[in-house]
Amino acid sequence: MTNRPWIVEDDLWARIEPLLPPWPDRSPGPKPVDDGLCLQGILYVLHQDIAWQLLPLGMGFGSGQTCWRRLDRWQKAGAFKQLHRILLAELNAAGELNWSRACVDGTHGRAKKGEATGPSPVDRRKTDSKHHLICDGKGTPLLVATTAANVNDITQTLNLVDGIPPVAGRPGRPRRRPESVLGDKAYDSKSVRRELRRHRILPAISRKGAPNIKGSGKLRYVVEQTFALLHQFKRLTVRWERRLELHDVFVSLGRSLICWRRLKKIES
Repeated sequence: MTNRPWIVEDDLWARIEPLLPPWPDRSPGPKPVDDGLCLQGILYVLHQDIAWQLLPLGMGFGSGQTCWRRLDRWQKAGAFKQLHRILLAELNAAGELNWSRACVDGTHGRAKKGEATGPSPVDRRKTDSKHHLICDGKGTPLLVATTAANVNDITQTLNLVDGIPPVAGRPGRPRRRPESVLGDKAYDSKSVRRELRRHRILPAISRKGAPNIKGSGKLRYVVEQTFALLHQFKRLTVRWERRLELHDVFVSLGRSLICWRRLKKIES
């Protein structure tokens, strides 16, 4: 990561620009700030976790309000979800996705009161949110879901599996299903195992009251590594957005950047 990670590389911008909704030709008011500069301002907030009103005007991003409104507009267009699917397809085409297994896990984070928040498991006086992650066998994030902190991991297992976007890049139909799903004892459920088998997915989930599956720790470490990469984006460690969709667009942008860095690594 460079010392200015909010600078958008030309190759990445070439993928993002076509996904952004066009600005109306006859929009009222002054000429809008360039989309590329607004994106850099959004990335600055994502990395530095500053309040929108503290976004430095001297860097040319426009005001925090300008960047916030542009982010809201792009969220409604689903721009960064589309970007994530494009980058997954490129990784899949390069043979960099491991479909033999997927790993699931969850982690808590501080949050202001708003949508998808609930009592913290460690301090009921405070509100938290929870990120639920499913990644491939190499740790590439396939989906991140946000819920209240008191939502049980078991309830999200099938939602994560079903929520994996169709990934193109190889001959044939886009792929959505891993061969197996690895989870710790928090995901131990007969109904979950039954549903995974119905989807022709092998459940590799440790059972409560029994020793962990031998060797599962070495295979599941990638999900912890992916969480660490996500939390390098400081805006994702504490959730300030009351509206869930605005927080989730930051999450979509974060997981897309992780995919982009992996793609750049194999191309270099």
